Amino acid sequence: MENKGLAVSVLDLVGMRSGEPVGNAIARSVDLAQHVEQWGYRRFWLAEHHSIAGLACSATPVLIGQVAGATKTIRVGSGGVMLPNHAPLVVAEQFGTLDAIYPGRIDLGLGRAPGGDAYTMRALRRDLAQTGEDFPALLAELQTYLGPAKPGQAVKAIPGQGSNVPITLLGSSTFSARLAAMQGLPFAFAAHFAPDHLYNAARIYRNDFRPSATLQEPHLMVAVPIIASETDAAAQRIFTSAQQRFLRLIRNQPVELLPPVDSMEPLWREFEREAVDARLAEAIVGSESTVQAGLERLVSETNADEIIVVTDTYEHQDRLDSYRRVAAIASRTNSGARSAPVR
Repeated sequence: MENKGLAVSVLDLVGMRSGEPVGNAIARSVDLAQHVEQWGYRRFWLAEHHSIAGLACSATPVLIGQVAGATKTIRVGSGGVMLPNHAPLVVAEQFGTLDAIYPGRIDLGLGRAPGGDAYTMRALRRDLAQTGEDFPALLAELQTYLGPAKPGQAVKAIPGQGSNVPITLLGSSTFSARLAAMQGLPFAFAAHFAPDHLYNAARIYRNDFRPSATLQEPHLMVAVPIIASETDAAAQRIFTSAQQRFLRLIRNQPVELLPPVDSMEPLWREFEREAVDARLAEAIVGSESTVQAGLERLVSETNADEIIVVTDTYEHQDRLDSYRRVAAIASRTNSGARSAPVR
């Protein structure tokens, strides 16, 4: 049963510890999905990243099937499929198949970033000259395969055609905010790693939104890092694992989950601290009262309908505990705007 207060969902990157089998990380993700389903979370989304040591979320549709098969009611989807990496027909077939197996539970979140570096883009057979400007055309093609078949349509997605799998646009800039508003689609902003344009994108999406057959009112989701624990100090210590991950990311090192430390000061130089802090500027970390105040502020300032919670910890039990606490907080927190159903 979903929380009656603020709608909350999960974004999972399937983080790995150094040297462990990939299956262990996937098993933790499945276990997390089973728990958050019981705690009232609305969705469990899985990211798409390629050739990044420490993240086991490259085969996103496969992971979605694994999680959906291990749960019963929670919506499961992509946060998101990086559409320029894939032929729209293949995406439609994959998600049409998932929807046929788990009807009414599959979400298709779409992004336009590569999800990897230039070498990875080449390995994915992407044109290295691509800038993401063709994303609207790719989206239109994908919508053709997921919607009702048109007279004379030469190529059909089977399964997929007519499934109308719900699409959400993801972004970390104003580009996808404008496109989602123009198309009348839900929009999710990736403030968990690129918060700079959050408030501008939220404003543009709401102000420019055009009602559609999919959605009559805007539905804004905001993804942010959240860690809730017994005390502020305990949460801040757990949070150092996430800080170490971003530190290693900017150093172009593997981003496996590392144990928390008492202080980050010995680990980074000043410019690195500033870079990590900028990436995590919207993080909400602390005791339940601190996290509730942070959530209320975020919802008030963005008018978000739904918060996508991103919680990376070294200890799985710390992660479960944080998500449990956030569910309780969300149940007594109101959303900033009247929530509109996606489907």
